[in-house]
Amino acid sequence: MPGPLDGLRVIEFAGLGPGPFACMMLADHGAEVIRIERPGGTQGGPESDASTDILLRSRKRIAIDMKTDSGKAVLRDLIATADGLIEGFRPGVMERLGLGPDDMLNLNPKLVYGRMTGWGQTGPYAQMAGHDINYIALSGALHAFGRKGEKPTPPINMMGDFGGGAMMLAFGMVSALLHVQRGGTGTVIDAAMTDGSALLMSMIYSFHGQRWWKDERGVNMLDTGAHFYDVYETRDGKFISLGPIEPQFYAKMLELTGLAGDPDMAAQNDPQKWDDMRDKLAKVIAAKTRDEWDGIMVGSDACYAPILSLTEAPDHPHNRSRDTFVTAGGVRQPTPAPRYSSIETTPPEMSNGQTHTRELLAGLGYTDEQIETTLSLGGVS
Repeated sequence: MPGPLDGLRVIEFAGLGPGPFACMMLADHGAEVIRIERPGGTQGGPESDASTDILLRSRKRIAIDMKTDSGKAVLRDLIATADGLIEGFRPGVMERLGLGPDDMLNLNPKLVYGRMTGWGQTGPYAQMAGHDINYIALSGALHAFGRKGEKPTPPINMMGDFGGGAMMLAFGMVSALLHVQRGGTGTVIDAAMTDGSALLMSMIYSFHGQRWWKDERGVNMLDTGAHFYDVYETRDGKFISLGPIEPQFYAKMLELTGLAGDPDMAAQNDPQKWDDMRDKLAKVIAAKTRDEWDGIMVGSDACYAPILSLTEAPDHPHNRSRDTFVTAGGVRQPTPAPRYSSIETTPPEMSNGQTHTRELLAGLGYTDEQIETTLSLGGVS
């Protein structure tokens, strides 16, 4: 059964990180995504191999030299048939190539033109180079990550590239595509990781505005300040997570750790006592292995989970029961999400290294002779 985005065609200009992830999401949910690559490479990342790069799954590929007349002609023909376009170049690059939003919306008035950048299309930083760590620094997000008295800790590149960037772009694309289907016109989406990561911090900015979130690291309930929302090392050098915020769940955690009768642990929400309670809880947790804590905690309302490595997670019974991971093309990878009750997401398909040039040109109405002529000009392969 086709996915919810079946019938939509999206043109993806090859890039790094958030753009490919947004396009992966669209492809996972049924859109036909055509990836435009420069001749000779996938542009998926350092030494990227499309056959093993999960972010590049479920695409059609064509290599086009965007600086040649023949390449631009094919691009324009493809974009004229598309519902959406996604690019992640620095502001102004697509305009200099003659492929900017004004030109492309003139060509295809229903086009949704997605632009993925770190700083955004405008602003004093717009032309600066940067990466996730820089974008979340400017939004205030990075300041909040880390333990008390320590420097900020980047949450790898989850917050900017993927949460504040790719997911916001994917949401924007689907929203704008729905707008077009309801009779609206095409539009340009300015998806900036600074904006997106700031938006992801909405609850924390709200808490800060309500004056119960301190503007410092590691002293608040959700940032490892609280003993009941933290990670703990077990006897075998592994780790577990605890997060019993609600009083009934906290009581269950105390019961299962043997601390229910300890009067020092009763003042759950007194920040002045959090460090002392953490020390006591840490000693209890360190007395057993992670597997032993699994045996005690799993199935309870103590808000517990073992901290699994990338190697362990795919084989955990819960993940296996839900098919949270799947193997495609010999590559173990996360299954498309979210899921639907009556329609299917697209099973991941890894690239076999081949482009889909002839198929795509034929789909545009090119005759065999025109296809051979186009290929002979060298701008498309």
